[in-house]
Amino acid sequence: MSAPLKESVAVPAERPADKLPARAGDRRGEGIALNVFSHGFLALWALLIVLPLLWLVLSSFKTDAQIGGSAFGWPHNWSFDVFRRAWNKGIGDYFLNTVIVLVFSVPLTMLFGSMAAYVLARYRFWGNRLLYYFFVAGAMFPVFLALVPLFFMVKRLDMLNTYQGLILVYVAYSMPFTVFFMHAFFRTLPTAVFEAAILDGASHTRTFFQVMLPMAKPGLISVGIFNTLGQWNQFILPTVLMQPQSGSDPERYVLTQGLIQLQQQQGYASDLPVLFAGVTIAMVPMLVVYLSFQRQVQAGLTSATLK
Repeated sequence: MSAPLKESVAVPAERPADKLPARAGDRRGEGIALNVFSHGFLALWALLIVLPLLWLVLSSFKTDAQIGGSAFGWPHNWSFDVFRRAWNKGIGDYFLNTVIVLVFSVPLTMLFGSMAAYVLARYRFWGNRLLYYFFVAGAMFPVFLALVPLFFMVKRLDMLNTYQGLILVYVAYSMPFTVFFMHAFFRTLPTAVFEAAILDGASHTRTFFQVMLPMAKPGLISVGIFNTLGQWNQFILPTVLMQPQSGSDPERYVLTQGLIQLQQQQGYASDLPVLFAGVTIAMVPMLVVYLSFQRQVQAGLTSATLK
């Protein structure tokens, strides 16, 4: 008799799916660790920015004795008289000069920069890329290397210590970044809309101002905010170009110059709360502008990528 056959019991092989929960758990743990690290870094970065600003504003409400005794203490007297004194000591004039310059320089920068970027992005002609790289190279050129020839050029035009001279320099200084930013934005706009406007009989000028420019509104707002911040905080250019040329020539200092003048005028009789109040007055408008248009800035920076 033949021996009975033994039943072979098949051992199920280990499936890859059996390891999925463990891998998912590892990935989940890595994601949590990454989120904790990123949020912790952002919180630390926010503290590094917010705490100095808060200290600056609180110091405006202190006296010299309180600042000297405890720089990080809480103000004892919440009086806004220090802001009035800072305004009367020249901050008001410096603030007005800065606003006058920016009211003209920022719109002109946006107009000329967007026009140049639109032509370079939408029209093909000989030298197109050469002009574009010329603008890009201007954004990488340090302004310090051009101060001496710029001074003599503005002097030859008899525009030293004038609003129009500083406005033209600000426009030229901000053009490279504006063209670089808006060039990338105009290239993302749909070509079908441009072609439809041309087929309907619209001129190139009308197509730009009534069709393409409104579509580029997010990009315009973003680059406009950056230009406003950059020109508001500019120091080296007005220091070189906005100095009185004679005894009868009035002072037309902007805010960055005015704060230095306010510090120098104090001498040994320091009035630190007035200086802190002046810095606060110069800082608050830009904070308000950025926080008001924060969503538009983010939309302008991300819309070109999403399209």
